Amino acid sequence: MTKLENPVLMATIGGAQGLRGEVRAKAYTADPGALGDYGHLHSMDGRSFEVLEIREMKNVVVVRFRGVNDRNAAEALNGLELYIERDNLPDEELEDDEFYYADLEGLEARDDKGVSYGTVTGVFDFGAGDLLELKGPGKRPVLIPFSEASVLEIDLEAGTLLIDPLAAGLVDDPEELSKFTPDKPKKKK
Repeated sequence: MTKLENPVLMATIGGAQGLRGEVRAKAYTADPGALGDYGHLHSMDGRSFEVLEIREMKNVVVVRFRGVNDRNAAEALNGLELYIERDNLPDEELEDDEFYYADLEGLEARDDKGVSYGTVTGVFDFGAGDLLELKGPGKRPVLIPFSEASVLEIDLEAGTLLIDPLAAGLVDDPEELSKFTPDKPKKKK
């Protein structure tokens, strides 16, 4: 049983493929065929899966795991999400403007005046481009585009995103920006 400290979703298992225990899976890697290159995959219930064979097929990959030898065992995995530890992802291969979604979660979104719009609680792609979900204290979650116009700068060390609230759709009118004031620490009484 393995408990991951900082899990990163790598794939979701779909239906069984054939009779010998293979499964179809949606891989969330840049190269779907490289899913097995990151070591063992883990489910949140502590199971570990070793990829023996993998091949691409249309929009999914077909995977054979060690110990999954028949269709019944493969069907039992339907819907299972597979993760790896964040430390297993190679940072040295990233370009300057590339980020892992997992690294963006928890960053605070601020504008150039220091006004906080919440923290990133999720990154989504519904087909029209990446969206960041921001959630602030006492506020409902909002989605903003993860684009160069909306997100001006990412500082992983400081834990912040510099955003343009107008381009992000958080305000409708530039005049509204003057109503916001930077967050100041509250004094203890």
